[in-house]
Amino acid sequence: MRSSGDLADAEALRIICGPTGAGKSALALALARTTPVAIISADSRQVYRGFDIGTAKPTAGEQREVPHRGIDVVDPTERYSAARWATSARLWVEEARAAGRTPLVVGGAGLYLRALTEPLFDEPLLDPARRDALDAFLAMLSVPELRRWCEHLDPPRAHLGRTQLLRAISVALLSGAPISAWHARTPRAAGLSARYLVVDPAASLSAHLDHRLTMMLDMGWEREVEALARTVPASAPAWNGTGYRWIRASVMKECSRADALARVRIDTRQYAKRQRTWFRHQLPPSRVTSIDPGAPDALERAIGWWRSTNDGGVLA
Repeated sequence: MRSSGDLADAEALRIICGPTGAGKSALALALARTTPVAIISADSRQVYRGFDIGTAKPTAGEQREVPHRGIDVVDPTERYSAARWATSARLWVEEARAAGRTPLVVGGAGLYLRALTEPLFDEPLLDPARRDALDAFLAMLSVPELRRWCEHLDPPRAHLGRTQLLRAISVALLSGAPISAWHARTPRAAGLSARYLVVDPAASLSAHLDHRLTMMLDMGWEREVEALARTVPASAPAWNGTGYRWIRASVMKECSRADALARVRIDTRQYAKRQRTWFRHQLPPSRVTSIDPGAPDALERAIGWWRSTNDGGVLA
């Protein structure tokens, strides 16, 4: 007979995570071909409609092959928080189970994963006009400049990326209190138990990122951005996705193409580095299996991880 701990492990949510460009989606799709699943995207940029190539969204064919949730959820001008995603993700988890499929969360947004497993507060309502005006101003600042602002307003978040810095500054300035204060004030909902498969090609990640950038450009990323720039204002949250600001600057002739691509490479590597650090230090080690997607036995190991979580066994 299984213990209550075994039963909890058997029901734990399966999460495939890791840095951008690591090969999470490809591995998840390969795994989905061996068992009926529904993929829930934990990508903070794939929620935006129209921002497709630069966010590496699954293709229409892949979405027909395997049900996906968390894709094309909101318009580019809308704000979408980790707390809001987690609320929706809980519904998608239940929908998948009701349809006879196992939910599989896939993505690299650590804050989204934490909001699902260790729920965060939902940020306070901020005056839309004041926020739009502040966003228009902050959009002109570089990441180092934003970081200096955040060092004064919300120091624990000053090391984060552009999107998180913008959020921390906005909440602190417009609500009068930093995010940490809101955490303390707001009760948390119960979290979900989870098991993690961390996908990381380690030393070869930089080569993966270079290859992916070439593929995105070949697929027409610049044409996509040129079309989006006609209707999506520069202050829209969707532009904060890694690389999009620089590709937009290039197609709008605000900088050279060479300079834009150099910045995309730098920003993407820095983002991947932050993600790798987060996954190393923020996930419970006893519930993590790490895998190199380039290893010959990668899919075999992923299937082993899946089966061990299915039957409540211990991960290797």
